[in-house]
Amino acid sequence: MRLISYHHKGEPGVGVMTDDTRFVALTKAAPDLPRTLKQILALRDGLDRVRVAVKGRPADMGLNDVALDPVIPDPYVTWALALNFKRHIEETRLTTSTQYPHRFIRHPGSVVGHLQPLLCPPPDLERAYDYEGELAVVIGRGGRHIPVDRANDHIAGYACYNEGSTRNFQSHNRQFGLGKNFEKSGSFGPWLVTPDEAGDIYRKELVTRLNGKERQRTRLDDLLFSVEKTIAYVSSGHLLRPGELSAVAAQLRE
Repeated sequence: MRLISYHHKGEPGVGVMTDDTRFVALTKAAPDLPRTLKQILALRDGLDRVRVAVKGRPADMGLNDVALDPVIPDPYVTWALALNFKRHIEETRLTTSTQYPHRFIRHPGSVVGHLQPLLCPPPDLERAYDYEGELAVVIGRGGRHIPVDRANDHIAGYACYNEGSTRNFQSHNRQFGLGKNFEKSGSFGPWLVTPDEAGDIYRKELVTRLNGKERQRTRLDDLLFSVEKTIAYVSSGHLLRPGELSAVAAQLRE
């Protein structure tokens, strides 16, 4: 399935895409389900109930009818990951640990939904405003001390993520901090793709385009730390919650 979060007439909703532009609104197909994707993921059988509700049902709304929210508008936390592509490490000549993933946190106010306008920093404050195409991994089942070989059991799905960065602010301290958290500087979406539809992500390519021009392309098997290893690492010290972003794999910069 491909699931979206949206607003329509001031009300939140969740939809299941039937093609690239039309979807089934769960407010109509399954009015007993929660109105947000994070709440649905918190149910042990939430996605199974969604599948049953939309099976054989035609689309009743289109993307032009709604304003898309971030796939998860209010994640408990977004654990972003820096310097995780081998080619990126080689081209930047930066150093990073080969034992521990380089993690930092991004807050919900720094992200908008697909096709929603980004907020460009005032030029007198920051001119080095950049894009970073990334893979977002959304947690479906929470847990602590998750072993690597069980990590996939905790994944609800995958999504696209543009981690807009203000480079000068990013260099102000070792933790990246405000440089990765300017208001509405990044985007998240359009949809969550469940693992059964996504297939083997390590056979996929991540592509970023700016104004239609391709700027980034890499295979996801180029990761220094796999998705499974980063989930295991974060869960060693943090209780993962449904709907949070456990791993955002930072893409190489061309």
